[in-house]
Amino acid sequence: MLIAQLSDPHVRPEGVLYQGVADSNRMLEAAIDRLHGLDPRPDVLVLTGDLVDEGLPEEYAAARAILDRLEIPLRLLPGNHDERRAFRDAFADRHYYLPATGPLHWADGGHGPVRVVALDVTVPGLHHGLVDAAGARWLDSTLAEEPGRPTLLLLHQPPFTCGIPYMDLYRCHGEERLAAVLRRHPQVERVACGHVHRTMQLRFAGTLLVTAPSTATQIALRLRPDAEPASHLDPPGFLLHHWLPGTGLVTHVCPVAEGPGPFPFA
Repeated sequence: MLIAQLSDPHVRPEGVLYQGVADSNRMLEAAIDRLHGLDPRPDVLVLTGDLVDEGLPEEYAAARAILDRLEIPLRLLPGNHDERRAFRDAFADRHYYLPATGPLHWADGGHGPVRVVALDVTVPGLHHGLVDAAGARWLDSTLAEEPGRPTLLLLHQPPFTCGIPYMDLYRCHGEERLAAVLRRHPQVERVACGHVHRTMQLRFAGTLLVTAPSTATQIALRLRPDAEPASHLDPPGFLLHHWLPGTGLVTHVCPVAEGPGPFPFA
């Protein structure tokens, strides 16, 4: 089973550049083209938040037009730049799993041996995330439904301090509450997040946690405590989670644009 993960495309109204420098809409289209060219194609694509940049209806219209090109099943999770109601309204007709009210938590096990569970940790109007008591209860009961099935858990904001000061301001809080739930459910093979526009990995609550690069700009790796926010037009990328019987979940970091090749050696 192959699960592709795109994150943080920050779609803008048609003709508007992201932060005045990146054609994020075309970059998302390029990522979709890359996914369509994979052999085999992913069984499902998950998009872990910040689908658009300002939560505007015209941004969601542009995103919908791009995503409607997809030939791969799609599952969506909002981020802090999304506006929850506009997000739901833009996709409710095609994405039946999105709840009609409240946080957009969902669980989907219909694409292969790995179950995918999404926990909406966004806080409307703010940029940090939060695993609150209600979200933890939902996650605990949802994971308890299939304790023997390998599971990929999705969040937008990652629940750890990464050392980049201007990103740690907006991390996901309530990490102890989340960790307590995960320790009760060892079937969670991976926690996969977006938000930080970089690939990071660490152990978390007895499992592995990984963050996805953005399909738009990449956050600068600045580790001084007084570092100023910065980003680069580094090569965009995505994650590909590959379930192998007897091995488990293997996560690959994939560039959107392939380099020269292929050459006849390995």
